Amino acid sequence: MFAIVDIETCGSKFALQHGRIIDICILVHDGISVIDKFSTLINPDCYIGSFYTKLSGITNEMVADAPRFHEIAKDILSFTEGHIFVAHNVSFDYNFIKEEFASLGYKFKSEKLCTVKLSRKLLPGKKSYSLGNLCESLGIQIENRHRAEGDAVATAKLFDILMQQKAQSRLYKSAGLDKLMTTRKDSIKKYILNKLPDTCGVYYFLNKNQEIIYIGKSVSMYSRAQSHYNSDLKKSKEMLQLTFNVDYVETGSELISLLYESEEIKKHKPFFNRARKKDTFTHGIELYMQDEIKQLRIVPYEEASFCLQVFNSYEAARECLNTWIEEHHLCLRYCGLSNTDQLGHPCFHAQIQKCFGICNQVETPTEYNERVLKIEEKLSYPHSHFLILERGRHEQEWSFVWIDNKRYKGFGYIDKEMTLYHPEDIAGYITSNEVYPDSDIIIRQYLKQHKKYIIKKLQY
Repeated sequence: MFAIVDIETCGSKFALQHGRIIDICILVHDGISVIDKFSTLINPDCYIGSFYTKLSGITNEMVADAPRFHEIAKDILSFTEGHIFVAHNVSFDYNFIKEEFASLGYKFKSEKLCTVKLSRKLLPGKKSYSLGNLCESLGIQIENRHRAEGDAVATAKLFDILMQQKAQSRLYKSAGLDKLMTTRKDSIKKYILNKLPDTCGVYYFLNKNQEIIYIGKSVSMYSRAQSHYNSDLKKSKEMLQLTFNVDYVETGSELISLLYESEEIKKHKPFFNRARKKDTFTHGIELYMQDEIKQLRIVPYEEASFCLQVFNSYEAARECLNTWIEEHHLCLRYCGLSNTDQLGHPCFHAQIQKCFGICNQVETPTEYNERVLKIEEKLSYPHSHFLILERGRHEQEWSFVWIDNKRYKGFGYIDKEMTLYHPEDIAGYITSNEVYPDSDIIIRQYLKQHKKYIIKKLQY
């Protein structure tokens, strides 16, 4: 059974104050002919602008005494429930009705069929597939154009012709309507969603040449992939047009998925990940020891070995470093910002008493290092040597992230009954030891934002 629907609205998108349904017609079709009808004007409880009055002929006076949507909601359900929802450009009609029901706290759901898409398959070669032009080319006369009942009746006549064309088509005669309505994108979407598990991990979208075009991560790879298909973002639509396959790696641990995604993006540089300029790190503030003094400097991200922080521009790194210098009275020379490196010569901040004189030996390295250490400790780990334990890929397994001497060393998996104490033991279970300047930052941020993990301190 089919419910052939047409609506008229006073807005291009649903909105309670200026975009609601003002006219609806539902024709119940049994696959052979129309067997029932529901049609009415609707009072939208908002003003109908002149554009929509000119388009449909429906005025504010005409709907003044018409029922409101909530008064006919049960009728709409009785005429559509259990039937395939049919309309010309079905998403428009369906989404408006869905939103009207949502405003009442009800979730409207129905299987859909679009006569535009169906016409493109069964009646190829038409110059236009708008309802007016399509009906004119087929000799279907539309009475009361842009009124719900007039357009619904025309859609029903078009539907009859499409069913006749299907019955006569060698290609589509035995095909179900669901197959006729399935596009390449829909088929690939179904394949991808069926392939991805509802588990934590990293997934890869591949093009027709099996090249990686996007890498993502999620605690539910299935749900995250589904969200790409539900997105209205131009980037998502472009990416999905090029997507033909998917691959994935289950991680069990959300932290490991973050580290592994970061590692894989840097390794493969997929096109749709590179496009995220705001997420691309260009500079970092590096901490190093030289001449017994803890020193800081801004370095290009690719040249950094260990960064306290990473940034997407030099300006952002400089702003952060300037803040540290002001708050902790750091020396410009030992932050890589002094115009002179001449020993014994004070930096500019020392001359104006903002630096306590490490640059001209007024302050000792120990005193200076204590202030740099405060920054380091604020951005560092709670212990020198420890494992971060989380759920693994199955019930009998732990995932672990190894921190050694306050640096990330890699991640891996162990049986829950095993115990690791020594570096040699841990190293034997490392799955990945790829370390990047932002790896420690990813871990530190994760520890701040999450609580579902176990810290196992190591003594060696």
